[in-house]
Order: sequence, then C-alpha cells, then structure tokens
Amino acid sequence: MYRIRDLREDRDLRQKDVANAIGVDQRSLSNYETGKTIPDAETVIALADFFHVSTDYLLGRDIAGVNSMLNNIKAIENELSDLKNKIKRL
Repeated sequence: MYRIRDLREDRDLRQKDVANAIGVDQRSLSNYETGKTIPDAETVIALADFFHVSTDYLLGRDIAGVNSMLNNIKAIENELSDLKNKIKRL
C-alpha cells in the first residue's frame, strides 16, 4: 500500500489529515503506508474516493501492471512456440 504514502505526499498532506478524512486513526494510516497492516475493503474504498483514484490503483493492479503481465505472457508464448518448432525439427 505504498501508493497511499505517495498520494498523500504528492498532495502535501499529513497522515493525520488523511486519517481524519477517511475515519481512521493516524497510527492505522501509518501502518497501511508501511505495509504493517492491510486496510479492509471499506477503508480502501474510502482512500480511493479521497484521493480520486481507483481501488485497483491503490492495490497495485493498475493498467500498466496488467500490460506488463500481458507482455510477459506473450514472450512466454513466443518461447513455447519456438521450442515446439525446434522439437518438430528433431
């Protein structure tokens, strides 16, 4: 949940300000930012609404990550295809 810290710092906000806005205490927000604890679904939604981002973005499931994964899958498919062709030639 390191994106919480980045979003907060990008907006020059204190942990206390964000925590009050979403209804948690400052220590909880600090724990979310450092990964010591994971916020429940309600808190993730509140954070996403507060920062005007998607829950997927907060959870690290943004489109860039998906595209990277798809590129990796395509590379693996190409490798497998090459291996199949090599095996056929044997």
